[in-house]
Amino acid sequence: MEKKNIPLSRWLSYLAGIFIMNTGIALTIRAGVGLSPISSLTRVMTVVYPPLSQGTYSFLLNFVMFFGEFVVLPKDFRLKNFTQLIPAMISGMFLDANLYLFSFLAVENYVLRLCLLVLGCAVLALGLYLMIEADLILMPADAFNSVVVKRTRMKWGNVKSMVDCGLLVISAVIGLVFLGKIMFIREGTLINAIICGQFIKMHTWIFNHLKKSVPEAAVN
Repeated sequence: MEKKNIPLSRWLSYLAGIFIMNTGIALTIRAGVGLSPISSLTRVMTVVYPPLSQGTYSFLLNFVMFFGEFVVLPKDFRLKNFTQLIPAMISGMFLDANLYLFSFLAVENYVLRLCLLVLGCAVLALGLYLMIEADLILMPADAFNSVVVKRTRMKWGNVKSMVDCGLLVISAVIGLVFLGKIMFIREGTLINAIICGQFIKMHTWIFNHLKKSVPEAAVN
């Protein structure tokens, strides 16, 4: 898609989406009952080597996937692909900022932790919805999945599942090798995988309903 004469509102929506998505990620981290595949890997790395922040590890993982795009399909790689690193860098900074903002959260009650996890998933899904609606630059993780789909002709959902499983395995192996235990892969990991997609559907329905109702109200 050509990115010419893009309204400022779409860029603002995209940036807001990145911030809100990372707000949701920070909430799921503070819930402490399990993380998504990407978050579990970057989080375990902060335990293995604490000097680097999770936002930094998140950017590094996105950079690895960005390089993976070239490895999987080099003939389709263009200079414009480097623009993917901009939102990846911004996302990492927003993640660190949100983790700092919510550093006061220390929920002990298990039920409240699950509620915080669900809230985080809902917020994360809202951020993803805004980014999808803005339709601007793909993050390297999503772009990598799309490149694999194009190369293998597998379904996008199947590729994402395979990549997520791979990230979980890597996270578990790193935890076992360097820490002697598997960390951040718990029931929340499964809950996150199940409900985030449903929350995106819910946000889509809500916003589509609002878009239809606003013109009708203006006419009346």
